[in-house]
Amino acid sequence: MSETTHDGTVAVTAAPSPDEGLTAAELAAKYGLSVSGARPSLVEYVRQLWGRRHFILAFSQAKLTAQYSQAKLGQLWQVATPLLNAAVYFFIFGLILHASRGMSRDVYIPFLVTGVFVFTFTQSSVMSGVRAISGNLGLVRALHFPRASLPVSFSLQQLQQLLFSMIVLFVVAIGFGSYPGPSWLLIVPVLVLQFLFNTGLALIVARMGAKTPDLAQLMPFVLRTWMYASGVMFSIPVMLQDKPHWIATVLQWNPAAVYMDLMRFALIDGYGSGNLPDHVWAVAGGWAVLFAVGGFVYFWKAEERYGRG
Repeated sequence: MSETTHDGTVAVTAAPSPDEGLTAAELAAKYGLSVSGARPSLVEYVRQLWGRRHFILAFSQAKLTAQYSQAKLGQLWQVATPLLNAAVYFFIFGLILHASRGMSRDVYIPFLVTGVFVFTFTQSSVMSGVRAISGNLGLVRALHFPRASLPVSFSLQQLQQLLFSMIVLFVVAIGFGSYPGPSWLLIVPVLVLQFLFNTGLALIVARMGAKTPDLAQLMPFVLRTWMYASGVMFSIPVMLQDKPHWIATVLQWNPAAVYMDLMRFALIDGYGSGNLPDHVWAVAGGWAVLFAVGGFVYFWKAEERYGRG
C-alpha cells in the first residue's frame, strides 16, 4: 500500500496483517496448533494407547527380565517367593492356629497356595502401579506417550509372572489329588477378569501415587489388611460361622476374595460351589468392569499433569 506525502514523495506502508486482532486461542485454531501435553479426548486417548501396544508389551517383558537380574536364581524367585510365603502361612495358620478347619490337608494346602499366588498377583499390580509415574519421571518427562501405558504395562508384567507361576500351582494341585478337568477351563475367564480389575486399580493408585509419592510407603499396610480380610489363609464362612451372616457375605464379595475363590473352585476338586458366594460370576464381572473403566477414566482426567512437578 502507498500514499503521497505533503512534499510529493511516495511513502510505502505495510498492509495490515490478516492475523491482526486475533487472540492467542483464535491464532492456534487458525493454524491448527494445540497445547503441548494437553489431554486428548477419551476416544483419542484409547486410540493412542492401542498404538503403543507393542511398547507396552516390550516394556513389561523388559521389566520382568530385569526384576531378578541381580539374583543368582534369577526368574526362579518368581515362583520361590510366593511358595515360601505359603510355607510360612501354612506353618502359622495351618499347623499352629488350625485355620484349615473344615478342610482336609489335601484340600487346604492347594487352597492356601492358590490364595497366596492369586492375591500376590493383585498385590504386586497395586505396588507396581503406585510407583508407575513417580518412579519413572525421567521417562515421563522425556517422551510423549499416553501415560496409562505405564500402569497397564506393570499389570501385564504381573500377569506374565503369574502365568509362569501357574505351572507350580498346577503341580501342587495335581500332587494333592486335584487332576485336570473341565473346571480348569474356568481359569482363563478368572484371569481375564482379575487382570482387568488389577489394571483398573493400578491406574487409580498410579494417579494417586503421582501426586502423593508417600502413598507407596502406606500401601503395604493397606494390602496386608486386605489380605487378612480376604481369606487367603482360611475359609471366610467357616471362620465366621458364629458371627452375623452379613459380615461373611461382605468379606466374600470383596474382589480379592472373589477371584481367589473362583480360582480355587476351578482348580481344587474338594472345593465345591457351596464355598462360593451367591452370583459370584456377576460380582467378579462387575468388579472387573467397574475398576477397569472407572480407573481408566480417573487416570485419563489427570493426563496433562503427570510429570509436571
